[in-house]
Amino acid sequence: MQSSVSPPRYFLGVQSSFTGKAWRERLDAQGQMQAMTLAQRSGQPDLLARILAGRGVTVEEADAYLAPTLRHYMPDPSRLTDMDKAAERLADAVMARESIAIFGDYDVDGATSSALLGGWLREVGVPARIHIPDRIYEGYGPNEEAIRLLRAEGASLLVTVDCGTTSVDVLGKAAELGFETLVVDHHQAGEALPPAVAVVNPNRLDDLSGQGHLCACGVTFMLLVAASRSLRKRGWWRERPEPDLMARLDLVALGTVADVVPLKGLNRAFVARGLAVMRQRQRAGLRALMDMARLDGPPRPYHLGFLLGPRINAGGRIGDAALGARLLMSEDGEEAASIAATLDRLNRERQTVEAVMLEEALAEAVAALGLEETGATVVTASRNWHPGVVGLVAARLKERFGRPAFAIAFNKDGVGTGSGRSIGGVDLGKAVRQAVERGLIVKGGGHAMAAGITLGQDQLGAFRAYLEAELASAVETARADAALEIDGALAAGGATTGLIEMLEKAGPFGQGNPEPVLALPGHQLAFVDTVGEAHLRLRLKAYDGTMLDAIAFRSVGQPLGDGLVGHRGKAVHVAGTLSVDRYGGRERVQLRVIDAAPANG
Repeated sequence: MQSSVSPPRYFLGVQSSFTGKAWRERLDAQGQMQAMTLAQRSGQPDLLARILAGRGVTVEEADAYLAPTLRHYMPDPSRLTDMDKAAERLADAVMARESIAIFGDYDVDGATSSALLGGWLREVGVPARIHIPDRIYEGYGPNEEAIRLLRAEGASLLVTVDCGTTSVDVLGKAAELGFETLVVDHHQAGEALPPAVAVVNPNRLDDLSGQGHLCACGVTFMLLVAASRSLRKRGWWRERPEPDLMARLDLVALGTVADVVPLKGLNRAFVARGLAVMRQRQRAGLRALMDMARLDGPPRPYHLGFLLGPRINAGGRIGDAALGARLLMSEDGEEAASIAATLDRLNRERQTVEAVMLEEALAEAVAALGLEETGATVVTASRNWHPGVVGLVAARLKERFGRPAFAIAFNKDGVGTGSGRSIGGVDLGKAVRQAVERGLIVKGGGHAMAAGITLGQDQLGAFRAYLEAELASAVETARADAALEIDGALAAGGATTGLIEMLEKAGPFGQGNPEPVLALPGHQLAFVDTVGEAHLRLRLKAYDGTMLDAIAFRSVGQPLGDGLVGHRGKAVHVAGTLSVDRYGGRERVQLRVIDAAPANG
């Protein structure tokens, strides 16, 4: 009996690329019809219509999608549970000139959230003290010692940003000390919430706003919109200037991209508008950081995620955790330049530490998975690792092995601080919360794609076994479905700055709104050479002799790099994303290579 199931269709016939992936067209038959409708009814170029359809955009949504605005995407902040309570309490504090303590997380989202709220309070004349905990000595979230210190300094209102949702006991202590607390967060929540005037978190179980994709800085921005509205109703702005919230969207854009939340809906509008603000270079801290990172042109999401974000994070990982918030709050050019230089130095030190840790983690992972790479997860640990860098190592392990991965640093007392990264379709945050409930680890939390844990060394074996059993089915399904989705094909001669400008109309790109992946069929690898220690620079030659520059980041010694080097001079299918390289003061189109495969199949 003949099967009615259609065999899978492989783009350019690639069933297994150099990285082991199948290539598939992003659009199925229905998506292709949608793309055709978009092109015909909206007048968009065929390739742009395909990209929009591949991201679920309908004809009715196309105009708003191509020009995302806050007016279109931002709901009334009151739709978030507890938002009105938080806005009224913050407005009360402004009018009474209360001393406010801001407790933020040590990552970019925490730094931007703290600076956003702290800068607004400074402009309205309210004293505020920002506390960013030390990752090693204080750990994540509010702690009793810091709370006592902030209270002793005279603060009466505590606002936690990018943390606090799971801090039930500590915020209970804060209440005993006389603090009233506002929690502004976005991490997944359980049924038990901390004692607070308000817990504003679109991911709490009883929140129906549909804004769970926001980062904490996005939620903080909505709180300021609501608080400003409350003060307006009270007539507060009649005798004083109202702060321009739109001018603060550079911080929201940075927090949104760096926290890798989905770039959909309101988040896309935040980033689009925030990048426009950032291009004006009005914020001293970001101006200094952009100069220190040597941005090659106007800021784009890539710059935020890979150049600015890592430098701000470096303070929280291996230096002074408060540096990022101080930089973003600074109004003094010299101070900002000094802090940016320190963060740049710390980032270079972080890269060195990460390289050593990653080499050890890869060796452990290969030994555990075996030559056949069996196993659902990768869990690595060491007493010699820096706890501030484990998240980056986990991310690299996830990329290398295509599985959820944890890296854990144990201290001399046998207490481990770990970070995990997941793959699409596998909810790591849920698994970690269940591990806490079952007593398998001391504490933990996070969201679907990333999580943090604390555990004892004697719990490591049980935690490994639990993850294997709990995630095996989801990982198997996710890996079976994994394929590189291609948006379209072109030859080297078609890769122009005009094409890039057209593609960017569908941006900003990032998590949840992937950058268009284009394939170049049958191009010769005319040049392959190593750049630095980890990258490959390439030149691709089309059948008509046209050349295109390309680069494969972090590919040396990896399956992709080995495949490219091994096919030097031969014809390959290459897939990647287009960008404009402005190195040396001149512009040229460049392909960032994601994958490749022999052109002969």
